[in-house]
Formats: sequence, C-alpha cells, structure tokens
Amino acid sequence: VQLQASGGGSVQAGGSLRLSCATSGRSFAIMGWYRQAPGKEREFVAFIVSGGRTDYVNSVKGRFTISSDNVKNVMYLQMNNLKPEDTAVYYCTADPLAVDLRVAPGRYWGRGTLVTVSS
Repeated sequence: VQLQASGGGSVQAGGSLRLSCATSGRSFAIMGWYRQAPGKEREFVAFIVSGGRTDYVNSVKGRFTISSDNVKNVMYLQMNNLKPEDTAVYYCTADPLAVDLRVAPGRYWGRGTLVTVSS
C-alpha cells in the first residue's frame, strides 16, 4: 500500500494550502497527518476515522480541517491562517484498524510534502 502526500508549498503567514493524500484505492479505518519540523520530533496533527469523527492537535484547532473523499479514497488537510511554526514536512498515515493515531502513526506511512510558511 502506498500513500502519497501532495500539495505542499511556500506561503506567507496567513495564507492557505490544501494537502492531499492518495491511498492507492484502498480504504482504511483511520487516516491522519503527522508533521516534522526541522530539528524537532514528528508530531501528530489530525485524524479522521471512517465514520467521520476527527481530532486535531491543539495548535491547529480552528485553522486546519481534515476530510476524506471515500469514493476517490483521498484524504485532505485544509490549512488556513498558516503560521511560521506550521513549517514542516507533512506526512499522511493510515491503518486498517481503528488505532489511536494521536499515540503513534498507523501501519502505513507515505512520503511527505514540505510546507514552508514565511513571516
């Protein structure tokens, strides 16, 4: 199973980006996003379960929205009001079981996409 994140880029603070994660046509019980900033450990960002429930790390609540298209098997992360501290490589992850992605990434982990936010 391959996960491929895309949609990263460079924006100024206050801008928006939408990340996508294609799942090679497979569906999962839970999917989510992690990020890793330079010199920092990877950090949970958001998850969405197959029933639609979502959760976010506190620092992005109210600014980021995770969603999924179950027909296309694509997951999205809409990022608004971006801040310089959001600069990181963003990775998508997924698991066929309803594991808690806040604790650890899922079984599948894709190549990341770089988001750079300038002040």
